[in-house]
Amino acid sequence: MTSELTPQEAARGALRAGLPLESGRTEAVAMTANHIHSVISTLRELDLGETPPAFAFRAGEGNADAAL
Repeated sequence: MTSELTPQEAARGALRAGLPLESGRTEAVAMTANHIHSVISTLRELDLGETPPAFAFRAGEGNADAAL
């Protein structure tokens, strides 16, 4: 498991990417990045099994009698 991104690490990473952050924004950026990381981690744990890829989906080929 990885540790959470600190505001200082977020500021360094943003600066390295050419996107310097104002000092008041580093905490919000770090919190957002940590949240995104937790969501992606959860998605990686899903067992999709026999789920077909998205290109196999055919729009409009469903149960036309389904109740809304």
